[in-house]
Amino acid sequence: MKKLVLSLSLLSLIFASCSSSDDDVATPPAAGSGEITAENVTASKTFVKGTYTLSGTVRIKSGITLTFEAGSVITADVSNGSDALLVEKGGILNIAGTAAEPVVFTEKSKTAGSWGGIIMFGDAPIVSGKTADGTPITTATSEDGTNIVYGGSNPTHSSGSLKYVRVEYAGKKILDGNSEMNGFSFYAVGSGTVLENLVAYKGADDGFEFYGGTVSAKNLISYGNTDDSFDWQDGWQGQANTNWYAYQTGAGNFGMEIESKSVNNSFFPKVSNITLRRAPGTVTEAGNPTEIDAIQFKKDGNGEYTNVVISGYTSTGAVAVRIQEAATNTNQVAGGKIKMLNVKVADATTPLTGTGAAGFTVAFPAGNFTTSTTATGAALTPGAWAIVDGVNLLEKL
Repeated sequence: MKKLVLSLSLLSLIFASCSSSDDDVATPPAAGSGEITAENVTASKTFVKGTYTLSGTVRIKSGITLTFEAGSVITADVSNGSDALLVEKGGILNIAGTAAEPVVFTEKSKTAGSWGGIIMFGDAPIVSGKTADGTPITTATSEDGTNIVYGGSNPTHSSGSLKYVRVEYAGKKILDGNSEMNGFSFYAVGSGTVLENLVAYKGADDGFEFYGGTVSAKNLISYGNTDDSFDWQDGWQGQANTNWYAYQTGAGNFGMEIESKSVNNSFFPKVSNITLRRAPGTVTEAGNPTEIDAIQFKKDGNGEYTNVVISGYTSTGAVAVRIQEAATNTNQVAGGKIKMLNVKVADATTPLTGTGAAGFTVAFPAGNFTTSTTATGAALTPGAWAIVDGVNLLEKL
């Protein structure tokens, strides 16, 4: 028995010695976990890489900074009520994902319209209309049901940094049962905010919507959202936007819906490298027979768009670019404030331009609508950030 005890003791010493060798893999730190609620976001906080749940509409108040590390997964649950992550004016949201380890916001049931997505309010200017005497209106009330007044005076304001972030199954109807949230909603967000490598996946409203402001966004994917892929209003004027890709499948309306609250602005946004694709058999939201075009301009929407590839918009009556009203045609097309440059429409059956209900002729000034057979559209880097449940979102790019 003593010999056996001695042998076991010797073996334990040997194993202990091996376990302390330099060849061992270090034990990784414990991953973060827990519930994110309004009650526990009352001070600046960093959520280390981990798995979290989101409960309720969590507001990042002015003076508070919330940070998420790469690889984190945050899950909402439709059965718990209305969930959303909302940045109030003066709050900061920093999400530091990577191509290999994106930060993913999703929903437990994986059903479109189950939560409110990411909503960000800044302090940049907007133009939401004009008074009877022609004075610009520089504030508005959010249309997401939260009734927050937005519109500021600081065009370079920063609300934080979103890099390699994916929002899944958003677009929930909230509060009044009618107002909808998008995948990403940007209200009066300033140019100091960083928006790069973002995915809006299978939401029940728009993938990305800009409500005025001056922020720009690079490397965006809007995939399978049932309203518009990209949408904006209130005089949004981001100048450095590039690499936008929309893939509409199942249900979807416009690839891009562009408006400016019927204000003939002297400024306009610029977006380069755009790909808009519509899968065969895709229907419009709620069977709307008119929202079938790749790009729609209305209410004095304008802008400069270069290196554009459009395909799949082949429903009867669909066009590549629709000018909805005579005023938009007069002020923006004839006024030289809509420029479509280096546009490739892959389907011969898709007319380049069309008009809305009122009869008028669309005639772009020379050089303001140019076509090409060599346009390349968006260029995006593959990686885990663009893969959902084993499906590569860039496969159709």
